[in-house]
Amino acid sequence: MAGTDTSVPITLAPGPAIILCEPQLGENIGTAARAMANFGLWDLRLVRPRDGWPNEKAVAAASKADHVLEKVRVFETLEEAIADLKLVYATTARSRDMQKEVLGPEEASINMAQHISAGQGAGLLFGRERWGLLNDEVAMSDAIVTLPVEPAFASLNIAQAVLLMAYEWRRHGGAGKALPFSEGLDEAAPREELAGLFQHLEGVLDNSGFFTTPDKRPSMVNNLRTALTRGRFTSQEIRTLRGVISSIDRRHERPNPNRQKPATEKPPTE
Repeated sequence: MAGTDTSVPITLAPGPAIILCEPQLGENIGTAARAMANFGLWDLRLVRPRDGWPNEKAVAAASKADHVLEKVRVFETLEEAIADLKLVYATTARSRDMQKEVLGPEEASINMAQHISAGQGAGLLFGRERWGLLNDEVAMSDAIVTLPVEPAFASLNIAQAVLLMAYEWRRHGGAGKALPFSEGLDEAAPREELAGLFQHLEGVLDNSGFFTTPDKRPSMVNNLRTALTRGRFTSQEIRTLRGVISSIDRRHERPNPNRQKPATEKPPTE
């Protein structure tokens, strides 16, 4: 989906921190930053990124999510990365042998929205590309968040996982109540204009002999009116339809340039 409006200022609204534990590829950091920016998140924290920070590959993959990359903070330990947070969820696709509440993305997002609206910090932990989070990292979280993925193919790319959770957060945060654009649709035409369309169409069909069985005419008319009513046509659309009907009705009054002329007979040869 393309369509970024650069005239709209970026607002750094309160939201959960995204913590990537030992990310290996700069490209994954960049695409995670882009996913965050798509849904209004900006607090990206890295724990011991393998290739260090800053990372040129991350910048290229972020597709101009510069406001996220500029605020990246790097930590040596996970404890330092989450020290200021009151609520921390660990994302994983694998069952862990520990007594942890397991939440779906929607419930987790609702909890975080309530927590953050109360002025408290929250964060989501994401693990390494190859094996995810370690058990001792999951143990530091308040609960586990998992997605309803296909068990036989449950592994997600980091950016995919971040995107899904950021989307769920946006849905349940204040900024996600309205779509970025939904206006611009004209109102449906008044009923009198729709009735005029019915009369026009039915009159032309009567004249053309469309209703070959008189006793079936009422049900056929009702079917036509039902279909046309469902269209919720605007006034302009009704004018266009009536123009089409009139054009078809007058087709016999004008020459058809595409009609093939009959061949001229040649005089018989002696």
